[in-house]
Amino acid sequence: MRYWQVCFSFLVLFRSIWLEQHGMKLSLCKTYCATCIGLEVVTVTVEVSITAGVGLYIIGLPDSAVREALMRVSTALQRNGYQVSGRMTVINLAPADLRKEGSGYDAAIAIAILGASGQIDIPYPDEYLIVGELSLDGELRKVPGMLAIAIKAAQSRFRYIICPIENAAEASWADDITVYGVKGLQQILSILSGSSEAEKYIVTRDIRPLEVKYPFDFKDIVGQKSARRGAEIAASGGHNMLMCGPPGSGKSLISKCMASILPPMSKKESLQTSMIHSVAGILDAENGLVTHRPFRSPHHTSSAVALVGGGSHAMPGEISLAHNGVLCLDEISLFPAATLEMLRQPMEDRMITISRARYKVRFPASFMLIASMNPCPCGHYGEGSGICTCTPAMIARYKARLSGPMLDRMDLKINVKAMDTSAFVTDAEAESSAVIAARVAAARQIQAERFKDEGIFTNAQMSAAMINRYCTMDKEESDFLQKVSSAYRLSARGYVRILKVSRTIADMEGSERIRIPHISEASHYRFREDI
Repeated sequence: MRYWQVCFSFLVLFRSIWLEQHGMKLSLCKTYCATCIGLEVVTVTVEVSITAGVGLYIIGLPDSAVREALMRVSTALQRNGYQVSGRMTVINLAPADLRKEGSGYDAAIAIAILGASGQIDIPYPDEYLIVGELSLDGELRKVPGMLAIAIKAAQSRFRYIICPIENAAEASWADDITVYGVKGLQQILSILSGSSEAEKYIVTRDIRPLEVKYPFDFKDIVGQKSARRGAEIAASGGHNMLMCGPPGSGKSLISKCMASILPPMSKKESLQTSMIHSVAGILDAENGLVTHRPFRSPHHTSSAVALVGGGSHAMPGEISLAHNGVLCLDEISLFPAATLEMLRQPMEDRMITISRARYKVRFPASFMLIASMNPCPCGHYGEGSGICTCTPAMIARYKARLSGPMLDRMDLKINVKAMDTSAFVTDAEAESSAVIAARVAAARQIQAERFKDEGIFTNAQMSAAMINRYCTMDKEESDFLQKVSSAYRLSARGYVRILKVSRTIADMEGSERIRIPHISEASHYRFREDI
């Protein structure tokens, strides 16, 4: 070792002894918070070291929002009567190779600074996960992803989680962890000090189911028996449905009515969907959980990123926000072809993997696609009234906007005919959504019992192995399906999807086995020459 290195080592040693003698102990404090990368939650250790020198630094790959935390935290501490040390203060966010984004680290940084400077004593810092953004006066603001963070905290053996009061309802759904919902910095310090007031900040589950009044009801749809039947089958088994018909025939109204006949979600489904909505920052703060199946209807001008997810912060797209619910693409032929093709893989795998230079995330995307389109650019092809002015070439180009593989993924294709206005006077009132919803719920209950050990919820989610197990047929039915397959030159996917729809129709009739009428109806909805 060189001479100057030896001298420097002794100098560091003497400085430490001198600081100890003068009451200036070199301090280090650790607190814990967390961040979401997609739905994956990473625990972040906040380390604050105060040593001799001057400066305030934050390291650990912070982005702009995290670097700005220094000013937010310093101001909040001073406004609450605490001091920010004038000595060398280094804040490290570990793991250091993970880029830190967002403002949820503020509260943990503030507590670590107070602990390192000796202004507070934290008896058991390893037991607390602290998440929240600080305002300049010390109030705590909500952050996205709290439900996923709370579940991860419980799995990581933290005993307590301290979060903003706006996030407390969703965090309370995590099992085996005590949730404190606080409004500001002073309440956090009261909890950490073990004050008797800490118990009043504990949040318990007090979730009242919200009564949703749907603005659209099937009783308002006149006629269209085939479309109504197809919508009921699609809702009962979670199948994709494409409706084709002229303007004003009721396609959009039928799509909007789908939400009113879907059954309530199970707790497992609700937690899955709520985690996605929490990460997206759109979860209802009062209820804390998504209790009704989502219905997402993006406009045809939506970008590919908005539809499938991604962006600079790995946000879920519409297909993930519709998880366990409905994705409605009205006028699907107006969506860019490249955007629609991006849906092919998620429709098959029920999962979307987004790979970018800075991250790779996976979001669930098990949605039921309800789409509608016109038969031609003017919308009147096939009416037989001579109104259509489109040439065969125009019609061919228009239909080509939906590729063959995309059409192959549609379980039910329904031709919606134009309505005679006299039907509004002569037709009796149709079945209401409540009546249809009861039948759909009964069919879904059969599937819930069938798949209780499989990790899925509907017939549409069955894998190839499950189809062999649950789509049982006698020889007569098997021969009939083979004839249908040969006559229409079915692809393997088409064969499987007819079986799934047949299984759903059988469930709707309470049949344990698939019969020829079930296969016949499923085939009728798949092969439409006008689509």
